[in-house]
Amino acid sequence: MNVGLMVYSLGQREVRRQLFTAQTGIPNQLGKLTNRPTFRWIFQCFQGIHLLVHQGIKQVVNLTEQRQLTLKFLPLSCQKYYILSG
Repeated sequence: MNVGLMVYSLGQREVRRQLFTAQTGIPNQLGKLTNRPTFRWIFQCFQGIHLLVHQGIKQVVNLTEQRQLTLKFLPLSCQKYYILSG
């Protein structure tokens, strides 16, 4: 459990650092911009994104503009799960 909490804390810290560097924020639960989102909120924002495979063609569905913006502040190792390369 300690390792899980450490990873969670490091992820949250990285997102906050990226937002601070970019001098921007992402909408919180109330729709107001914040540069200190919790990782729990970020996880909730990404619920409902699915990988659809139809006739061998992969497509990520429900990846909205807002989710794509939030994704930019995550490390590339996380982005690769949501962005399909040609």
